[in-house]
Amino acid sequence: MKFRPGSVFAIAAILAFAQASQGQSVPPAGAHLKPPFIVISFVGGFIRHDDTVHSEVQLAARLRKAFPVGVDVETFESYRGEKARKRVLALLDGDQNGILTAAEKQNARIIIYGHSWGGSEAITLERGLGNDLIPVLLTVQVDSISKIHENDEVIPANVAQAANFYQPNGLMHGQPRIRAADPARTKIIGNFQSEYTASKYDCKGYPWYDRVFVKAHTQIECDPQVWGQAEALIRLQLAPPK
Repeated sequence: MKFRPGSVFAIAAILAFAQASQGQSVPPAGAHLKPPFIVISFVGGFIRHDDTVHSEVQLAARLRKAFPVGVDVETFESYRGEKARKRVLALLDGDQNGILTAAEKQNARIIIYGHSWGGSEAITLERGLGNDLIPVLLTVQVDSISKIHENDEVIPANVAQAANFYQPNGLMHGQPRIRAADPARTKIIGNFQSEYTASKYDCKGYPWYDRVFVKAHTQIECDPQVWGQAEALIRLQLAPPK
């Protein structure tokens, strides 16, 4: 599916599709037993988790501000997947006894997103949580670049919904198509292509070598329209329409 970046129709289509699948994305009943929503984000490459130049970090900050209660937002480097997994398990362990019950696992409300290697690490984390029998509400990949021994194309069956934003140009370009390991359990919201070959480079604060070597890959990372659409999907999970 290809949309012009920033198109209001693209955003409307994403939201409409996600709303149509909303009924299957939220675990059932027992709200009083539920832990906070957990939002895990992965930055790309060797970027620090707190580097505010990058859109992944900026989105995390906006979500913390918008949802100060009931939502735990964490950001990790692309090589800190195991650290992120341990953090998720700790947040789910309501009684802090070091053992997750079946109820604590099934009450999980987890959203994961990432850019570049961070997109690949997001899928790896989800796969690990699936091995732990922990469901994931939503995953969002932005120009995901598969790391060695990782598969960022196949979305594991413990994920309810997944969206993929990518651009096809340059030395580094994202995974163009994600698919569900089990289509009966995972809804692919879409594979949304952006195009920057005719666009002016406008990524302030990014290193010069990003402009030279991975221009388009960097442009999608700093594209507010793409991240606005990703944020809309995440907010739909955190505050679904009544």
